[in-house]
Amino acid sequence: MPRIDDIFAALKKDNRKALMPFICAGHPRPGDTALLLQALERAGASVIEVGFPFSDPIADGEVVAQAMHKALEKGITPAKVFDEVRSIREWLNVGLVAMVSMSIVHRCGGPTGFVREAKAAGFDGLIVPDLPFEEAGEMMQEAAHAGLSMSLLISPSTPVKRAEQIAAACTGFVYLLARTGITGERESPPDVAARVQRLRQMTPLPIAVGFGISTSDHVRAVVRHADAAIVGSALVNRLSHALAAGKDAISEAEGFVADLARGLTGLG
Repeated sequence: MPRIDDIFAALKKDNRKALMPFICAGHPRPGDTALLLQALERAGASVIEVGFPFSDPIADGEVVAQAMHKALEKGITPAKVFDEVRSIREWLNVGLVAMVSMSIVHRCGGPTGFVREAKAAGFDGLIVPDLPFEEAGEMMQEAAHAGLSMSLLISPSTPVKRAEQIAAACTGFVYLLARTGITGERESPPDVAARVQRLRQMTPLPIAVGFGISTSDHVRAVVRHADAAIVGSALVNRLSHALAAGKDAISEAEGFVADLARGLTGLG
């Protein structure tokens, strides 16, 4: 059974939910990724999304876009991301999901080449936000052949019929966007109860909710209904601020994610 499936099956058996932080590879500094992955696992992450820096990130707000641009300026390439993940994979138990633009996939030899490299590096799943569902067949076939999950995105504006098709095509988990627009921190928790309930009628897969989740209260509000909470911009922002303030960015990130993980408790 693929690692992502194993993780969610174990969590379900124990009646627990997942925290899925997102990081930008090479941020806040080149060489930080391996240490950061270890820190986030210690803090309570079950699955970690690793974003491949891209010059024109789709749907990402200013915080993530700036992190990606800085990583690119410091020389981060797909090959370096693969190398760093490969260097730490055997010491990690968390699931690792590559979040990557289709432009990078094409630069890495297309679906066949990218999936081969991702599998060899130790990734367990893929998310390609800018890959239209109608064009996802080859990528999904390659991922399935390699034993990697592939999660597609469903937004609040996705028509019901299309959502059913997307949910049926996903493996590992379904990524439900909590809000429309671009990523970023929000003050209020997303109201996802009704959408999660509808989505559960379409798929038996775990449902992970992202976009605008930035506090333990947000996490708790989401996982009362969904199976996982995804936190991206809030964590990337903490890393950027810690580095600018001369603090230990890895420790700051670990503490922040540990606080978020408190939202996984007290759900009864």
